[in-house]
Amino acid sequence: MSFQTQGLVCAHHHLYSSLARGMPAPEVTPHSFLSILENVWWKLDVALDLDTLYWSAALGAAEALCNGTTAIIDHHESPMAIDGSLDVIADACSMVGVKANLSYGVTDRWDHSTIRSKVSPLSPMTDGAKRGLRENERFLRAGGRGMVGVHASFTCTDETLDGAASLADSMKTGVHIHVAEGLDDKDSGARLQNLAKDNWLLVHAVHLDRPLPGTIVHNPRSNMNNSVGYANPVRFSNDIALGTDGIGADMLEEARLAYVRLRESDVTQTPETVWQWLRNAEKFFPEIGKDSVTWSYDNVDSPWHAAFTPGIRCVEVRVDGNLVVDNGKPTHFDMNEIRSKAFEAATKLHKKLALR
Repeated sequence: MSFQTQGLVCAHHHLYSSLARGMPAPEVTPHSFLSILENVWWKLDVALDLDTLYWSAALGAAEALCNGTTAIIDHHESPMAIDGSLDVIADACSMVGVKANLSYGVTDRWDHSTIRSKVSPLSPMTDGAKRGLRENERFLRAGGRGMVGVHASFTCTDETLDGAASLADSMKTGVHIHVAEGLDDKDSGARLQNLAKDNWLLVHAVHLDRPLPGTIVHNPRSNMNNSVGYANPVRFSNDIALGTDGIGADMLEEARLAYVRLRESDVTQTPETVWQWLRNAEKFFPEIGKDSVTWSYDNVDSPWHAAFTPGIRCVEVRVDGNLVVDNGKPTHFDMNEIRSKAFEAATKLHKKLALR
């Protein structure tokens, strides 16, 4: 028995992290969220080049498609390879056949080979942040589908936050930003309250201390993995969408995890709440109604069934009516080739990381 749904949306991804699997362990075991950023993710993004980025994005997008995710909102950072990076990700997603909304995560933490964990709000905007803003603007003006990305308030000056908000307004789009993910960014609510708008994506919001306009993107698996706490997004009246923060794009599995974490905090909650979160990101891809996914279970449209039935697989995917996954395998690209090229890129990337 099988059942068909629309394609799913990952509302917050980091396709650049697809090759992190198997990367060298940090010399010192991270003991906090900030130390995880410093010793893992910020070392990874600095080591990226455009070729490595292409195969990382291709692998992540291909895995998303084979799990019924036909659209991705991606947030990217590669401080040593900024210019043209969004085009590289767009090309990889296009090759795979996944719709993509892209942005470059502007930050003042990296400038002239110097990295800073926290940035004074009153400092001047760095050259690195200016280059990030230019990449967002270049991509959007060229017709790219996207938003203006910002890493997080605690690594940005006020000038940079203002610049990102102004650029987004001028391009008639929103800002895609991590908000109060950890306690190091607990002041983000105060810093963003006069900037945020309804078309912003507020990612994580674990320690957000006040309402802000925008869609909150909940990333339960990542929040648990980084031990930052439970976001409890239902405490706000905002629309809530689901993301993965770069840990794949199996949105059905993410929804299951989001439900049990929600239920742990409030036993009166039901799977219907989380399944609505899955659907909320469709507003960023109105055409996704033309995408269809056939699943290996005949009640996948029932939140109660899907939340408690293991082993539901994506069998077939059609994008804009075209068959792109048949019997769980892509029809228009070689998954083995992508995995092989990604392995080569990961080997090069991991060697570079081992020398840092």
